[in-house]
Amino acid sequence: MSLSGGTISSGTSSGSSRGTQSYGSEGDMELQARMEMKRKRRMESNRESAKRSRQRKQQHLDDLTSQVDQLRMKKQQLITALNVTVQNYTATEAQNSVLRTQMMELESRLCALRQIIYQFASAATITTNPSTIIGATVNYDAFGANAWNSGMQIVQQPIDQLLYQCL
Repeated sequence: MSLSGGTISSGTSSGSSRGTQSYGSEGDMELQARMEMKRKRRMESNRESAKRSRQRKQQHLDDLTSQVDQLRMKKQQLITALNVTVQNYTATEAQNSVLRTQMMELESRLCALRQIIYQFASAATITTNPSTIIGATVNYDAFGANAWNSGMQIVQQPIDQLLYQCL
């Protein structure tokens, strides 16, 4: 017995078996060749599929990287805008504080001036010549009216319009 081409043959073989044997080995070779071609095509197809998969994965990674960069840039812009807004808010708060302080000072001065006018108006009703008192109020500079350069003049109005409760 000998082994040839993957088939076992005995020394005594008939012609019909030899024909089958050669046909079988040619068929085996043909089958093996077809299977080898299919295997190669399948391997090539798998390689191409894997390559496409890697490309898709790389493209997705590139897209995500780009998105991260855009979001970082947007974050930086928002931080910058927030800082500018906080600075503006702080400056406005400081300015408002100064204006409130000035308003309180001016209200205090106005109240004091109204009290002076009230005092002079009360004295004018007692005095027979009220024009001398009104003339005196124009020259009176209790709170530095000349420093304000306001050129304040007393306009003769009814006393009820000038006076109200000081805060």
